[in-house]
Amino acid sequence: MQRRKVGATGLEVSCLGLGTMTWSRDTNEDEAGAQLDAFLDAGGTLIDTAASYADGGSEALVGDLIGGSVARSQVQICTKAGIRRTKDGGIVDASRDSLLDTLDASLERLGTDHVDLWLVHVFDSSTPLEETLHALEIAVNSGRARYIGVSNFPAWATAAIATLATGRPAIAATEMEYSLLQRGIEREVVPAAEALGLGVIAWSPLGRGVLTGKYRTAIPADSRAASEHLAGFVEPYFSERALAVVDAVATAADGLGISPQEVALGWVLAQDHVSSAIVGARTAAQLEPSLTATDYPLPDAILDALTSVTEPTFGYPERR
Repeated sequence: MQRRKVGATGLEVSCLGLGTMTWSRDTNEDEAGAQLDAFLDAGGTLIDTAASYADGGSEALVGDLIGGSVARSQVQICTKAGIRRTKDGGIVDASRDSLLDTLDASLERLGTDHVDLWLVHVFDSSTPLEETLHALEIAVNSGRARYIGVSNFPAWATAAIATLATGRPAIAATEMEYSLLQRGIEREVVPAAEALGLGVIAWSPLGRGVLTGKYRTAIPADSRAASEHLAGFVEPYFSERALAVVDAVATAADGLGISPQEVALGWVLAQDHVSSAIVGARTAAQLEPSLTATDYPLPDAILDALTSVTEPTFGYPERR
């Protein structure tokens, strides 16, 4: 599997990352272990998790597996903080004390003294960016995080925190949803990231699973859309426009003799601004088609056609 630099930093990661959002909740330890083995066998290195995934259960399972047959040096761990659990549910909190307390708890669950990439999970409008940045700086200077970044930040906040970091540990990456069904970051986030030297890590490059084509005729009983806690996550991509994109991906896959997963991921990986695309699955069997996406670079004609079909709307002030 190809490795890519993350923005203008020296960090180099596998072009596919292993997503663990479902681990310990919908994906048990045996399936998670099988996924990790397949991912490592394919040449993957980057594991993506978060303190909020399964209330820490995902990180704990990652830690159990790495503490077993997988050496820490074989993997790069990316985790996220900034969503604090309360008795009333999760709340956004990117204050210094909350971020650093969350990081310490993450390290304990992961069974390691550092993470390779630590991200602020979501923008917190109630906390000054300078305070959030100070927490990131402390994490790097204390050795608890090797590289730092943000996730799900609007472009102006991404640019602001990256600029504030001048002369301090650099903001290395922004992790954003990006797929043929969601290209909104191309309007402002991508230009900001490119101008400031940030790598883009794409989450949900398969359009929350919809681009696999499994929802074209029905909702499978074992799918995310049939899950009580994930149905709302998938439902936004059941529109007529999304169905047209899914049909285009399926047509391209049929013509090339590969899977829709490989087409959808191939398009994302062909974008120069993408450092890595995070792929997740409930089972190892569902993960397998994604791991071969790097073996089939898409022809330019297919890339151009898919780009044209899914072109996001641009207007003032991006274009005049």
